[in-house]
Amino acid sequence: MAKKKITPRQKMINLMYVVLMAMLAMNVSSDVLKGFSLVDEGLNRTKDNSSVQNEAIYATLEDAMKQNPEKTRAWYQKAMHVKAATDSLYDFAEQLKVDIVREADGKDGDVHNIKSRDNLEAATHVMLAPGVGKGAKLKAAIDGYREKVLRIINDSVQRRIIGSNLSTEVPSTLSGLGKNWQEYMFENTPVVAAVTLLTKLQTDVKQAESQILHKLISNIDVKDVRVNQISAFVIPSSKTVVRGGSFSADIVMAAVDTTQRPDIYVGNTLLKSSNGHFETVCNSVGDFTLKGYIVMHNGNGEEIRREFEQPYTVVEPSATVSATLMNMLYAGYQNPISVSVPGVPANKINVSMTNGTLTKKGNGQYVAVPSKVGTDAVFTVTAENEGRQQQMGKFEFHVRKLPDPTGYIEVQDASGNKDRFKGGRISKQVLLTAGGIGAAIDDGLLNIAFRVVGFETVFVDRMGNAMPEVSNSASFTPNQISRIRSLSRGKIFNISRIKVIGPDGIQRTLPSSVEVIIN
Repeated sequence: MAKKKITPRQKMINLMYVVLMAMLAMNVSSDVLKGFSLVDEGLNRTKDNSSVQNEAIYATLEDAMKQNPEKTRAWYQKAMHVKAATDSLYDFAEQLKVDIVREADGKDGDVHNIKSRDNLEAATHVMLAPGVGKGAKLKAAIDGYREKVLRIINDSVQRRIIGSNLSTEVPSTLSGLGKNWQEYMFENTPVVAAVTLLTKLQTDVKQAESQILHKLISNIDVKDVRVNQISAFVIPSSKTVVRGGSFSADIVMAAVDTTQRPDIYVGNTLLKSSNGHFETVCNSVGDFTLKGYIVMHNGNGEEIRREFEQPYTVVEPSATVSATLMNMLYAGYQNPISVSVPGVPANKINVSMTNGTLTKKGNGQYVAVPSKVGTDAVFTVTAENEGRQQQMGKFEFHVRKLPDPTGYIEVQDASGNKDRFKGGRISKQVLLTAGGIGAAIDDGLLNIAFRVVGFETVFVDRMGNAMPEVSNSASFTPNQISRIRSLSRGKIFNISRIKVIGPDGIQRTLPSSVEVIIN
């Protein structure tokens, strides 16, 4: 076929186009190139911070898997699939950065020290060269990753954010130019800009991974005690009762829904108690057994019945020592202790304690403050009997460290009632009037306040940069309040690195964070 003859006018147009492109290449501003380098540095910091947070969540999942594999396995396996997919796309983007830089600077090219930052051909060749260009493969990898992770996320706001960040659609204003996504991103793109675009992709991937991990970890409540079955329990105040005294016990089903109380039967008689408390007077010495069953309904309306059985012994008078709030004693904490000897007045009872200090508060009530964790506290009870001191018994309690409290934001509802917001959706107005955060052990047994001495908030700007703000008190700083005020509906920020001091005087940094979604 004969070649079409090019007119002199067309030759001139082509030549002018070549000259124009050469002039554009020579006039890439060094300030613009420097700006790309600064953006890349910021994105790398955000990416590295996200990686550290994600690794911490993976470690928590590992611990949960070891503690309760049956309950955790399904969520753990999903997390491992997400990790494998994230690492694959992340590593592919990293290799592309290396390939582009080496195409521009030679085989010794360094992504962290780019010499030919304004080179317009390297990215085009690596990503778009006919037959060997990797741009189409990158687009397919991003599309595949996006679809995979969106199948795990149900929240519409999170889906929209992840879908937007990982979109491979060409902007509608440029679609008429006939370019595909890889051409739009990498054709005639300076090396430093191409590297920055790939770093942004890595940042978006890490943040998508973070949102998915938070979703998975919320499904297994890894900071709570694991249960994999529903069982009935009887919690007696003592298995041994003095003749003439009372046997008392709390009958519960673990875990109990406070909005749905079970029916408790002792023998075949319904227990008429709103909190499951049972008590009977013991007038005879010997061994006895408390038997019965508990009936409740699950979410599907199905009846669940569990039998319970608790032996107890009624004996002649002896000393009794019981912890008022708990079976364990906490080091450095003022543990309330009750001490009594049936038939002996409280003013004729003496109590001593090892591994700590014991302070009498009156009428058989004491406060025990153990010193060392892991060393049992031993209480020795003596009573005046017929004019002489008689030892009534020794009692050992295990000593443990106070558990970590939970961080929260103290807010007020429309009626002015105080509430502890521990994460999720909250209106900006309620958040701004809160003023700061608190921390407490609030697990139903203990209600111990900790003093917050500092915390960090992490916001993410439109470029994906993490912007930490530190407060050295329990209150939001003016900068933090300004950041919160600027957030729009659906935006997320985290409160982490919460530093607290407990009643034991020990300062600790809480491992958990509070995720806040503006409603």
